[in-house]
Amino acid sequence: MSGHEETNEAARRIAELRADLRKHEHLYYVMDAPEISDAEYDARMNELKKLEAEHPDLVTPDSPTQRVGGRPAEGFKKVAHSRAMLSLDNAYSAEELADWDRRVRELAGGLPVEYTAELKLDGLSVALHYEPAEDGGARLAYGVTRGDGQVGEDVTSNIRTIRSVPIAVSPAQLKKAGVPQAFEVRGEAVMPQKAFERMNEERERQGLAPAVNPRNAAAGTLRTLEPSIVAQRGLMFFAYFLLIDGEYMAAGQNATLDALTALGFRVNPHRERAHTVEAMMQFIEKAEEQRATLGYEIDGVVLKVDAHATQQRLGYTGRAPRWAIAYKFTAKAGITQIQDILITVGRTGKLTPTAVLAPVFIGGTTVSRATLHNADFIERMGLLIGDWVKVERGGDVIPKVAEIVEDAEHPRGTRKFEYPKQCPECGSDVVRAESEADHRCVNADCPAKLRESLLHFGARGVMNIEGLGDAAVQQLLELGLVHSVADLYSLTVEQLAGMERFAEKSATALKDEIDRSKKAGLARVLMGLGIRFVGERTAEFLAEEFGSIDAVMAASAEELEYVEEVGPRISAAILEFFGREKNRELVEHLRAAGVDMTAEKKQRSTQLAGLTFVLTGTLPILTREEAKARIESAGGKTAGSVSKKTSYVVAGEEAGSKLDKARTLGVPVLDEAGLLQMLRG
Repeated sequence: MSGHEETNEAARRIAELRADLRKHEHLYYVMDAPEISDAEYDARMNELKKLEAEHPDLVTPDSPTQRVGGRPAEGFKKVAHSRAMLSLDNAYSAEELADWDRRVRELAGGLPVEYTAELKLDGLSVALHYEPAEDGGARLAYGVTRGDGQVGEDVTSNIRTIRSVPIAVSPAQLKKAGVPQAFEVRGEAVMPQKAFERMNEERERQGLAPAVNPRNAAAGTLRTLEPSIVAQRGLMFFAYFLLIDGEYMAAGQNATLDALTALGFRVNPHRERAHTVEAMMQFIEKAEEQRATLGYEIDGVVLKVDAHATQQRLGYTGRAPRWAIAYKFTAKAGITQIQDILITVGRTGKLTPTAVLAPVFIGGTTVSRATLHNADFIERMGLLIGDWVKVERGGDVIPKVAEIVEDAEHPRGTRKFEYPKQCPECGSDVVRAESEADHRCVNADCPAKLRESLLHFGARGVMNIEGLGDAAVQQLLELGLVHSVADLYSLTVEQLAGMERFAEKSATALKDEIDRSKKAGLARVLMGLGIRFVGERTAEFLAEEFGSIDAVMAASAEELEYVEEVGPRISAAILEFFGREKNRELVEHLRAAGVDMTAEKKQRSTQLAGLTFVLTGTLPILTREEAKARIESAGGKTAGSVSKKTSYVVAGEEAGSKLDKARTLGVPVLDEAGLLQMLRG
């Protein structure tokens, strides 16, 4: 046989083995239906490895032998998502689910409303991008973690080791799914319970602390810089979204799951269609019963409107789709003893009491701390140090003390906790305003406030500065390198490299992260400034309304309260913040550092422009906040009292004096149906 013929024969056999191994990987890792033994699989894999070693020019990136590659040379680089990976709003009861269902049906405006119920997997969200392959199929290009929802980390080398992730998709699979060669798949990487137990057994043998739960273990595994270690951990990937050109597949959620199955992805088999709240609750109850037997962690059920057209009609809030909701299972609880109560000082100067607990294992996590909120909470419960308490946690919620347990086995504590009169960090006076529940340190230069401000500013959901953690911030403060968040942008690589455990490479990486954060935009900056009551949603709404930091600073209370979800309390906090010269100087320092503090302004509807509405009573479907938001998003205004300038009063059940005054002044009165008709035009 000539050399050319030998190469052709090797190429033919290599292609045959690759197709065969992909088939059996799919059967084993996706379908849970193996057809050959492990020994037979290994023999075919070894034959392929031998042939590829003899013909290295025939090795391709999508070969089954190439799942485990080398470690990333420079760690994980940041990648922007094709569209934001949003959070979901939560429901905790049938009543809350029914409220959501009513809102969906009202906002759907007559479009079909049917739901797809799926398990809420407790892992790490990942986006996988596929690109055209030479054979007319598709191949895995790169995989990205959720990160902060806008930007994630490229963990392709680790994703490739997950056997339930197809490295290649054939032309036949694309045709069956009705999908082009370039597409994106989103889903959840989870660690099965058995794999989690194996990993912890190995860690204990090595003298290492065990991981606290499978979710943390999955997240930590995907961020491991050694793909060979990831390959040993046995992660699974379940797909649930399919995007084409950055848009969700237009066929609807059920059809999307079928298409993902046709493409060769593992799709969770536990899913049902539901037309009513009763059907959704039946699925939820069944899922909770099955929870212990699944072999992997779930923490609830996700309900999604199935029809794509209805999803588009419903749209999104600042942080979540209106067409989906997560029903969270009841919080898990444990009984333990309060050993002490400590005070921490936050970035706003708030003193927060935290219970130090005898460690207790709750819902897959060892809990040793629980929030006690404020002095009123401690007083109302009558808590004493030494009390036995019931502690609850659910999902990512911070553990909380739910109630005192008192019986023969659990006697009451004996020591009363006294709130400090001086700040434990700086010794300054602690004050408590009459109208507030919180105690605060009044020292503007309190080191704890600066430390917490820096940590908050660099957090993933804010300016997203990777590497700006507790240890780095503590050293920056001890060395006197920063006195405000703006000072971060004047740091040099040489200064950072002078810190403990910071070589030039890690110093350069942190400097790059700080510089990259300059482009985070106005909403992130507003969050980063630490204005009281201004969280993610409010910051997004403010950015969309005003478009620049200067416009926000110049806004009046009335203009601020025109923004969705901004009421008198939030507007007062914003005015107070920017009314302080020190804070305005901080903004100028950020501007001088080159931080982008602009955003694209939202184009508002002018449907109700020039009209002022007053809401009174209880509406049958919309809450007062929702009605206010709908009016304002259509260009109208809302007011708290009726006057001759009022255009309409919207009255529900138990409407009081405002309705009487409207009749006296001759102001037109609408019911909810009339308001919705105006909103529909």
